Amino acid sequence: MDSVLELKNVSKTFGEVAALHHVNFYVGSNEIVGLLGDNGAGKSTLVKIITGYHQPDPGGEIFWKGKKIDHLTVPMARDIGIEIVYQERALADQQTLWRNIFLGREITNGLGVLDMKKMREETKKLMSSVMGFTSSAVTPDSTVRTFSGGERQGVAITRALYFEAELVMLDEPTMGLSLSETKKCLDFVAGIKAAGKSCIFIDHNVFHVYPVVDRIVVLDRGTVAGQYMKNELTLDELLDRLYRVAQTGVLEAKAAANR
Repeated sequence: MDSVLELKNVSKTFGEVAALHHVNFYVGSNEIVGLLGDNGAGKSTLVKIITGYHQPDPGGEIFWKGKKIDHLTVPMARDIGIEIVYQERALADQQTLWRNIFLGREITNGLGVLDMKKMREETKKLMSSVMGFTSSAVTPDSTVRTFSGGERQGVAITRALYFEAELVMLDEPTMGLSLSETKKCLDFVAGIKAAGKSCIFIDHNVFHVYPVVDRIVVLDRGTVAGQYMKNELTLDELLDRLYRVAQTGVLEAKAAANR
């Protein structure tokens, strides 16, 4: 499988604290990767390196579609097609749906004036084709604060796909969502796959991750404890091995999938 993103020998230290230790990690083309790990496992640090917020320690390498990238920055990550949807669902609650979709990347006409008609039209198309809003009660001018948590996640994911993200990272997207909202969010994750894009689904809840991913990577105390193709093991088997990680820091060696 061709990789979209690959990290080789990536470490990150903050003073005397080593957050990541020689991490090797990749995401294939049109692959959904579940990134699992308890609090303190290193998930957030890894995400910040992928988005260009942190630089890896010397010796670590980042590749995008096979090309090495030196000193990845936040604007560069966005330019090459990396988008992140945080658990806080960073939307402007008091603004309309169409303004949230185009926030910071507004469409303008030839005179440089905001083309509000075009943005409303594009939002209306996305509402039916991607977000699944079919009720006449919801329009491009609806205020985002009236949406459920799952619907807000859908808005953020739709925004990333609209601007042609190649890799969408979801940081704890189901946190605080109800059961029905969680299902809607997982449907959006499946939609990323259907759109031919790749995704890193970051979570500590294996019950949410397992149904929608192709491969599972487990981080523990700053290292990759192991990885599995989902079709290699059942959910119960994965749970058993995650318990082992919590106790020992490693998965069963013979079961770990190597690239």
